[in-house]
Order: sequence, then structure tokens, then C-alpha cells
Amino acid sequence: MAELDVPLDELDTFSLLLPLPYRLASTLVLGVWLWGVNLQVLQRHGIDTPALIRYSARTDPPPHLSVYRFATVLTTPLAASLIYFWWWTAGGQQERVIAHSLVPNVTLILVLALAFLIPQRWLYPREFWPATGRLRLLHTFRRILVGGIARPEEGKFGDVLLADALTSYSRPLSELYIVFYMMAHQQATTNRIDRSSAIAVPIIMSIPFVIRFKQCITDWQPYNALKYATAFPAIAVSTFMRLEEPYINHGNLHAIWMLTALTNALYSYYWDVTRDWDLTLLTPKRASPDHPYGLRRTRIFSDTRLYYAMIFIDLLLRFAWALKLSPHLEHYYDIELGIFLLELLEVVRRFLWIFFRIETEWVRSRQPSGMVVLSELGPKIDED
Repeated sequence: MAELDVPLDELDTFSLLLPLPYRLASTLVLGVWLWGVNLQVLQRHGIDTPALIRYSARTDPPPHLSVYRFATVLTTPLAASLIYFWWWTAGGQQERVIAHSLVPNVTLILVLALAFLIPQRWLYPREFWPATGRLRLLHTFRRILVGGIARPEEGKFGDVLLADALTSYSRPLSELYIVFYMMAHQQATTNRIDRSSAIAVPIIMSIPFVIRFKQCITDWQPYNALKYATAFPAIAVSTFMRLEEPYINHGNLHAIWMLTALTNALYSYYWDVTRDWDLTLLTPKRASPDHPYGLRRTRIFSDTRLYYAMIFIDLLLRFAWALKLSPHLEHYYDIELGIFLLELLEVVRRFLWIFFRIETEWVRSRQPSGMVVLSELGPKIDED
């Protein structure tokens, strides 16, 4: 990675107020809060999410409350650190921001340790740490990180949800590598961020898609695996476009990149709507008289506008995320705020996607034996 000693005037205002370590910690904590909202809203609609993921939690407190408590203990040190950092740097004074990168670095490490590393027996107060849920999360992480997937009766659907969520965090994961690289080389993480790595960053961005790809292959779901495989060409071509080599024809590469990015966005969108949510909009059954146009017969959410809104939002954000998978575009949005907003939008898209994905799984599980909602769409390709 290139030398990071750059003039102070190249730092944008947003980076001075919210350096990269804080942004990464905030993105993680936001995801925990949103998962709690998922559980609470779905429960209010009569959907038993713990049953779907084979999580035998206690009924008191309810799962969403445990998640909120967990999110609170992650948020507390992050918020306290941010307030201290803003006070110490006088609201973003450049020299002080760059000179005091230790505070955001320690905060990021602490949040990660509280979430994933510190043994349960060391965590207090115990009522704020969902022991069963946290252990289940860590065990699931270990399994999916090697591309494993549980059997249906042991929580396969939970593995799928977590692995899919990781794909939405592919970009933050690559930035986590950048932060730790800078720490290891004693470079200020509050200085301008160098994303010039042509090897490590693309590889790390690809890991969540490799995990999900391997799960699909293991589970004999070739068409679903193809969805995740379409991310690899977009990342690879984009990486080549960053290289300043005389033998590289950037005009041709740009055309190839456009094709790969569009393929990834469109195929992923098709899969979201048609396979993950069992909606008929992109099938010949869209105008069937037994359901609203483009939807399906059995729905948990009574307001059909929610489905149409999600279909539209997912289309927009799928294309935004396709751009975000492309390292070569970073010089077009050097302002860190733009990068951060795209990452947050993808987290929000995944949050909304989860509502309809779990709702669909609940509808499937409630069907009488022998009936599958996807049968309305023709031959079934894959389960997930």
C-alpha cells in the first residue's frame, strides 16, 4: 500500500469528524440494532423467527429485547469515545485528529472484542449479554467461515441469513483490513485512507461471496451459487482497471466491467424478487387473478404497498451496491462521506430484505404438506 503521509488539507470534513475506525464500529453496531428491529416487527406480525432459525431461546426476555441490550452495551463505549474524541480534537481540528488516532483505534478493537472475542464469563452485567444468542452467533460464524452450512433441522436458514448479511458487509470487511494494516505499520488511521491495495482488498471483498457460493454448491443449488459467482468478475475487472500499465486497454476493460456489474445487479435483483421473496413480478404469473399484480397469494404484511416499495428500493440499492463492489471507482467519490453512505444504504437494504426473506420462509413453512409457494412460479430451482 502506498505511503500515507499526505498534506492535511486533503482531508475532508467528514473524515475529521468520523474517522474510518469509528465508521466501521458504527456500521457493525447499526447492524445489531437493525436485527433487533427485524425480530420485534416480525414478532408483532406473528412470525416466530427463532423457530425458523432453530434457536430455542427463553421467552423472557423476548429475543429482540436481548438484541437491544446487546446493541446498547456495544453502543455505549462507541458513543462515549466519540464524545471524548470530538472534545479532544475541538470538533475536528486537523492536527489533533491525525495525532490522536489511538482513541478511535482502541474503540474499534473494543467493540469487536465485546461482540466476538471476549469470553462470555468475563462479561458483566450478565443480563445485558445474551449468552445463548451470542454463543449461537459465534458458532454459526465459525461454521460459515469455512463455507459450511447446517442441516435444516439444525438451523440451516440461520446460516443462510448470516452468510447473506456478510455479503452486505464485504466492503467494510476490506476496510477493516486497511485499518489494521495501518495500525500495524504505525500509520494514523485518522489520516487520509489509502485503498491502493490491488491484491488484499479485492480478495477480502470476495470472501463473503466465496462463503455463500460454497454453501450453495454444498447444498446443490447451482443457480443460487451463480448469483454469488457474478460478483467475482466485477471485482476482478475493477481491480485491473486500477492498474496503470501500458498493456491494459482501459476502454475495453470499462465495457467489460459495465457488463459484469450489470449482470451481478440484475441477476441478484431477479433472485431477490423471484426466489427469495417468491413474488411473481418477473414471471409469467404476475397478472394472475388470485393475487395482487406481481405479488403472491399468501402474504403476512397486509399493506401491498410495502411489497411494491421494497421491490423498487431493492432495484435502486442493488445497482448502488454493484458500484460499491468496484475498487477502481474510488477516485470518483474520494469524499469519504459518499463511501460511508453507500455502505449504510447496503446495510439498510439488507435490513429491509430480511423482513421479506423471513416472511417468505414463514409462509413456506405454514403451507400444507406438499404445497410450496414457489410452485406458483413453475419448476423450483433452489431452496434458498
